[in-house]
Amino acid sequence: ACISLGSRTRAIGNAAKSQIVTNVRNTIHGFKKLHGRSFDDPIVQTERVRLPYELQKMPNGSAGIKVRYLEEDRPFAIEQVTGMLLAKLKETSENALKKPVADCVISIPSFFTDAERRSVMAAAQVAGLNCLRLMNETTAVALAYGIYKQDLPPLDEKPRNVVFIDMGHSAYQVSVCAFNKGKLKVLATTFDPYLGGRNFDEALVDYFCDEFKTKYKINVKENSRALLRLYQECEKLKKLMSANASDLPLNIECFMNDLDVSSKMNRAQFEQLCASLFARVEPPLKAVMEQANLQREDISSIEIVGGATRIPAVKEQITKFFLKDISTTLNADEAVARGCALQCAILSPAFKVREFSITDLVPYSITLRWKTSFEDGTGECEVFCKNHPAPFSKVITFHKKEPFDLEAFYTNLHEVPYPDPRIGSFTIQNVFPQSDGDSSKVKVKVRVNIHGIFSVASASVIEKQNLEGDHSDSPMETEATFKNENKDDMDKMQVDQEEGVHQKVHAEHTPEEEIDHTGAKTKTAPSEKQERLNQTIKKGKVKSVDLPIQSTLCRQLGQDLLNSYIENEGKMIMQDKLEKERNDAKNAVEEYVYDFRDRLGTVYEKFITPEDMSKLSSILEDTENWLYEEGEDQPKQVYVDKLQELKKYGQPIQMRYMEHEERPKALNDLGKKIQLVMKVIEAYRNKDERDDHLDPAEMEKVEKYISDAMIWLNTKMNAQNKLSLTQEPVVKVSEIVAKSKELDNFCNPIIYKPKPKVEVAEDKTKANSEHNGPMDGQSGTETKPDATKDSTQHTKSSGEMEVD
Repeated sequence: ACISLGSRTRAIGNAAKSQIVTNVRNTIHGFKKLHGRSFDDPIVQTERVRLPYELQKMPNGSAGIKVRYLEEDRPFAIEQVTGMLLAKLKETSENALKKPVADCVISIPSFFTDAERRSVMAAAQVAGLNCLRLMNETTAVALAYGIYKQDLPPLDEKPRNVVFIDMGHSAYQVSVCAFNKGKLKVLATTFDPYLGGRNFDEALVDYFCDEFKTKYKINVKENSRALLRLYQECEKLKKLMSANASDLPLNIECFMNDLDVSSKMNRAQFEQLCASLFARVEPPLKAVMEQANLQREDISSIEIVGGATRIPAVKEQITKFFLKDISTTLNADEAVARGCALQCAILSPAFKVREFSITDLVPYSITLRWKTSFEDGTGECEVFCKNHPAPFSKVITFHKKEPFDLEAFYTNLHEVPYPDPRIGSFTIQNVFPQSDGDSSKVKVKVRVNIHGIFSVASASVIEKQNLEGDHSDSPMETEATFKNENKDDMDKMQVDQEEGVHQKVHAEHTPEEEIDHTGAKTKTAPSEKQERLNQTIKKGKVKSVDLPIQSTLCRQLGQDLLNSYIENEGKMIMQDKLEKERNDAKNAVEEYVYDFRDRLGTVYEKFITPEDMSKLSSILEDTENWLYEEGEDQPKQVYVDKLQELKKYGQPIQMRYMEHEERPKALNDLGKKIQLVMKVIEAYRNKDERDDHLDPAEMEKVEKYISDAMIWLNTKMNAQNKLSLTQEPVVKVSEIVAKSKELDNFCNPIIYKPKPKVEVAEDKTKANSEHNGPMDGQSGTETKPDATKDSTQHTKSSGEMEVD
């Protein structure tokens, strides 16, 4: 995930990574953590110190990146930066698959909040991708692990519990999943969003910075380029220490102020240096087991992925906690991407994939708050608890007389690695009192969707008509009636709930008091349902009307802004394409110069006169000098014209060489064909019985044609042999090939004319076919007219015909 912006073009991926040190200020990396955050966010401010490029506050308050692109300072939003990366990946996929790519699955850390998730979704749109699912990284790993397992317990047996541990470059995530045949359920996830491979690199960098300060009197942190080089070397050293326990050297030449620096470190020192970081490995492991209500003996295996899990001390901590060996069956670098690809295949109609259902979870508890008719003013309820299954929908019933606002927020902000608890506010519009002045019953459906994003999905008002003696809404009702009512609503309303854990929240409002009940978790028994239906029919009809909802989401990217990002990405792709074409044209000239000069001294030498040789050599040399001087930076057309000009001199030589190489074969082919025809003529003259059916007049024409062809061939050959290799050929290979073709077309139909078949045999076969056809009931050609005559019979006995 690396993007380097230059004066003319962008480099993305590996090409950009090689520019991290050379193009320090304009090479962007480590930007995943900035998604969906404001510039003033404490995390952004912490990251800002670490990053070699500059962050800038965007007009909408979010964090942006300021770089120099096309010779001017440009701010880019994080969605644009991730959009560039995704657009590059889209192009890579399209080139590999040789077809357009639109749909994808994108993985994100399981601790991402709604604002961060929506920001990644927007980045996918910038890249022109349709994100089918935002998938938690640990869930993607679980899918990659489970879908190939043939020995998972059946659905009615106790599931197999597996712990997945992912420590990557900047974050640490743990999840525990329950597997049955064709099914995975995430039981709990925990994380430390600020612990990863880079923290270990940082510890090493700080150690060496201090050492170099005393040893060489240099302050590395003042020089961003030197600091980046030190980071790269420390990362290499860390990897070497994972495989080696002995002392390992660190040497960097021309590090700073033309100084060469050197030092050493071993694994024991490293572990001592990072003791506080290693201590942070255990708490999330402990927490995940507590949240999932599991003991160590309930875990069947521990799978690790991510680069930083290769550090021996990290593995040691994990083994010490679970008291069992770690499994490394998954590819540590690719497991997440594989999981996403498999999820993509499951969601795609084009692939046949083994049935596999995935139940993820809600990482943080979510609460809804609303204003009540009391003076203190608010009511609230927790709609999704922490680790609640997802995707999931719930229906809440309110009794209201006017439009109302619902505010969604994270219940426990201390659990959430984000400074703002708000998710968004949702206004339910067009709510009015009933015709008799009573409150309207409003049903609101809240949902955590497949991307793990919360929303108020729909709202509807239940309108009563023809209300006689209806006291169902009086505050005197017992809780049992509420429960029934809830169950009934449940059956009518809940559509996309999974796992059968249905919870219904009932909020009752009357002028005097508010009653808040939590509904039952099971569906209504048929008898109760029937009873309620009968009551409804007695009371009068009930009508459900959908209500409009106005949503204001926290840190949501406006559609206009998103459209401008999409347009800008299109322009940048176009600019990259033009620059690539310009470079290709320039390279083509350079390649032609070197290639032609090389051949002039070898294979083309005999085909050019000494005067032309020296003239052409000087033209090639001038072109080469021009390429490195004023031709260094020219528009594409200049290079195209230059190449044409060179080819004007080069092509005749190339043509003479090619003709000389290919002529013998073409002449040989033509000669063989003439000889073959001569043999047939000879046999015909000798009255060979194989050729006695050939037409004498036609054969005379062939004889004449062949003698002409021989004269043509000999004349051309004699003329060609008198010429030197530096002269234009008299006859071209294409002419000889054309003559061969002409000979085939003229002679072959005559000389290879098949003998006519004997009449008697023909009559016999005819008689046979007439005899057999109708008898065997095969409709041959002769029986076709009969078929039309008998069409009436056919229609009557169509059943029998089909059997036949």
